Amino acid sequence: MGMWSESQYFPSPSLADAEGIVCIGGELSVDCLVDAYCHGIFPWPVSVEGMEDELMVWWSPDPRAIVKWNTFHVTRRLARKMRNSDWVVTADRHFSDVMQACATENTREGNTWINEEILNAYHLLHRAGYAHSVEVVENGKLVGGVYGVSVGSMFAAESMFYRKPDASKIAIVALMRHLQRQGFTLFDIQQMTPHMASCGAVNISRHDFLKELRLAIEQHVQFGELSVKLSSPPEWFQVND
Repeated sequence: MGMWSESQYFPSPSLADAEGIVCIGGELSVDCLVDAYCHGIFPWPVSVEGMEDELMVWWSPDPRAIVKWNTFHVTRRLARKMRNSDWVVTADRHFSDVMQACATENTREGNTWINEEILNAYHLLHRAGYAHSVEVVENGKLVGGVYGVSVGSMFAAESMFYRKPDASKIAIVALMRHLQRQGFTLFDIQQMTPHMASCGAVNISRHDFLKELRLAIEQHVQFGELSVKLSSPPEWFQVND
């Protein structure tokens, strides 16, 4: 990435309303999406009563939820499960399947912001090298996963799913370990959830988030490859309870 500059497509996030809405409408091209993530903005379609099509709304919430490497922790129960599991964790081998599952698993079908337009746009973002997935696999079958977007040394987690208990939680742990190893400096989860709060996620102001983001997008790191068998992980991947 080059030096940080003002967005070519969006108003300043500082102009967002109380709910975090920056603007409504616009395209979902690769250039537009990368520009958005470089400025702390992300798309989240919204259904409006009486309208057939969803509105494409762009958000920059305040506060912003992030995870710091030095405060992230794994519960004892989950650490034990990981050590006793025969599951395998990989990256970018089943991106389309992970996104589709995030849109349809666990009663989400027809009740999710991941619509066809979002699916198509993030597939293009994946092909361009910005969107990535982490998959949890059991006997060759996908049982959980997470996907998100990387720009510079920032990764923004978008959505996760599970077909077996704890599979999405293990995907997040694997993603965290992988990002830290690759040299990422900022892990954006956008909005706090109870599970991520239990893992040590924190809320920071939009102002502070944007300061960290500007530094992160100037650093060039590779997302890289990932393939780990949980029952015999490499030293960098191991978790303690």
